[in-house]
Amino acid sequence: MARKISGRTHGDPRTADTRAKVKDDYRPSRDEILRYIAENPDRAGKRDIAKAFALRGDDRIWLKDILRDLQDEGVLTKERKGLARVGALPHVTVLDIFDRDADGVLLARPTEHTANGPPPIVSIRLSRSGGGPAPGIGDRVLAKTFPADDTNVALGGPAYTGRVMKIFEKRTDAVLGIFRILQDGTFRIEPVERRQPELIVDKEFQNGAKNGDLVEVEPARASRYGLPRAKVLNVLGSLTSEKAVSMIAIHAHDIPHIFPADVIAESEAVKPATLAHREDWRDLPLVTIDPADAKDHDDAVFATPDLDEKNPGGVVATVAIADVAAYVRYGTALDREALKRGNSVYFPDRVVPMLPERISNDLCSLREGQDRPALAVRMVFSAEGRKLRHTFHRVMMKSAAKLAYQQAQAAIDGVPDDRTGPILDTVLKPLWDAYAILKRGRDGRQPLELDLPERKIVLKPDGTVDRVIVPERLDAHKLIEEFMIQANVAAAETLEAKKQELVYRVHDAPSLAKQESLREFLQTLGLSLARGAQMQPAQFNGILERVRGADNEGLVNEVVLRSQSQAEYSPKNIGHFGLNLRRYAHFTSPIRRYADLIVHRGLIAALGLGPGGLTQDEAARLEDVAVLISGTERRAMAAERDTVDRLIAAYLAERVDDRFDARISGVTKSGLFVQLPQYGADGFIPVSTLNGDYYIYDETARSLFGERSGKGYQLADRVEVRLVEVAPMAGAMRFEMLTDPKPLPGSKRSFHKAKGRARASQTRPGSRGRRR
Repeated sequence: MARKISGRTHGDPRTADTRAKVKDDYRPSRDEILRYIAENPDRAGKRDIAKAFALRGDDRIWLKDILRDLQDEGVLTKERKGLARVGALPHVTVLDIFDRDADGVLLARPTEHTANGPPPIVSIRLSRSGGGPAPGIGDRVLAKTFPADDTNVALGGPAYTGRVMKIFEKRTDAVLGIFRILQDGTFRIEPVERRQPELIVDKEFQNGAKNGDLVEVEPARASRYGLPRAKVLNVLGSLTSEKAVSMIAIHAHDIPHIFPADVIAESEAVKPATLAHREDWRDLPLVTIDPADAKDHDDAVFATPDLDEKNPGGVVATVAIADVAAYVRYGTALDREALKRGNSVYFPDRVVPMLPERISNDLCSLREGQDRPALAVRMVFSAEGRKLRHTFHRVMMKSAAKLAYQQAQAAIDGVPDDRTGPILDTVLKPLWDAYAILKRGRDGRQPLELDLPERKIVLKPDGTVDRVIVPERLDAHKLIEEFMIQANVAAAETLEAKKQELVYRVHDAPSLAKQESLREFLQTLGLSLARGAQMQPAQFNGILERVRGADNEGLVNEVVLRSQSQAEYSPKNIGHFGLNLRRYAHFTSPIRRYADLIVHRGLIAALGLGPGGLTQDEAARLEDVAVLISGTERRAMAAERDTVDRLIAAYLAERVDDRFDARISGVTKSGLFVQLPQYGADGFIPVSTLNGDYYIYDETARSLFGERSGKGYQLADRVEVRLVEVAPMAGAMRFEMLTDPKPLPGSKRSFHKAKGRARASQTRPGSRGRRR
């Protein structure tokens, strides 16, 4: 029923332009608001909803309160484009087609489904244009989804309809594993996933697999007794090679790693760029500063004092980026493959590049002493670090020097070598002077400053782990990072000013629910986080500064990190919370990120810099492209993380029963995740192995505490553990806790509350421990 106001009822807001034909004094019911959001996922922001129901003035304040209540109640959640029903399918999502209904309509379900209950069914609407291949059963597709008509759902029909945007490569329900021949001559499949069981393979289903091969198998129906069986579908390669571990992740995450013949042919046929449509910057001593083992160099830098008397103490900073758009044109085989990959993937033992080597390591790599096309930005900063203006240029450059971070830093620190000595005063010192000025601007902007050191795995020639190191964070790293950030900002500003479509790099503020969860946690440590609709990174930095050097510094840094949203790509700008920037786009790495290539094309088109600009057809597809490349980025991160886990697990497999210093990296009802700081590896301690008490999960305090003693374990605690079991190819390790539980801050205050929650969850059907 609609809510009655002034004796009248509110009408249905669903019309062709989604606007409600209502009078000013009507207010929609909660059900009407929820129905509108479900039916208009593209127009579900607060302003859109207010416009649809013709709400003005105080009614908009009322709407804001209603929407906040619905979020607090867990009915709505905030997403990139606005609000959505919790558990509802995203408007653009990946689906697996599994069947047809009685009328022959294709049926699909979401590839990933995290909400409670069975995944919703989607009926696939086929395009009438006739262009491109039609999807079929077994296909994985990218689709736009729409809530189905209520009548259809009431009759038992699918909850959603979908329109296919893209068909991915075909895949089956196969799983990966390692083919093993046991001493008795029987065959087994060793799992490569943590929750995957061992499988038996009968001889007639061996399909030519040899001991140690990475294989794709189809599991059979599990029998009542013994291990389940499977048959080998494909042999993917031998794991006796040096780069075997990353190959598991490549196949497990469907990462394209072999370039098709037409892509290679196209890359080999490309001719080097000429001076046409370019300024000649070959005499400008731009330098590249990269990791010592870098094979491609896509950015170069230069700086000089600003000679303008109106800008005393200011500097001019120049960033030149490889002009990939000169070689990779929209719609070509090279472009299609680059979009399919989305980004390069960096494993400890290999790189899976976005572009073929002819492009990435040759024509586009800013090699020392060689002519290379580039898109450059010249930025002028005041002495306070404020950017005053900038200009973009399409140029031909010649790198004056190829430097490593440590090499450039050593020169500044007074130890130049034969390469850095001649350019120390003319190139390097002016760069560091400019960085000092840019740092003033950064300090004033106050981006989020988390102290979470990154680890690097150093491999032996055979591909196994030699050691794990924490590389020193040098000013040389920070200099390049800040130059790149400012260039990215300049690109976004220019494209906005020219009203050119682009893909932003966006990072939303933490959700209200995550803010409240963090606030409750900090209270257990005697810390406070102010409430406010406009949370700023400086507020988090204030908390981090208060715990600097304290025993709980690592804990607070970890929890603040987990409270943050995930950055992604979008044609709609919401700013970048972590960097505290209003507008931000990726411009500086087009060799390894497709998002940057889009921005390059946008700049070329907007500024009239010659061929290779963004086309109208490409601009119309940016929303779909943003979804794709956000997904490929997450895919790469997961694959890289899995590979590190497998390498470290294999490295430690010979050290079962050894003791290690560890830090609790996750707390769930099921147990504790622990990380070995020396290696950056994670393992698990089941709650059932924690002796001496019955342990209760306190979500607010991120802890498990004993029901009788009140003592327990908390996120980021330093503990001693024993390695009990290792599954190297699954990257899984199980540990035993050796450290006694400790009194927990705030445990007395939260004891009864947490105990009550725990008892309630035990009586709730289907309740399970939370997983990271």
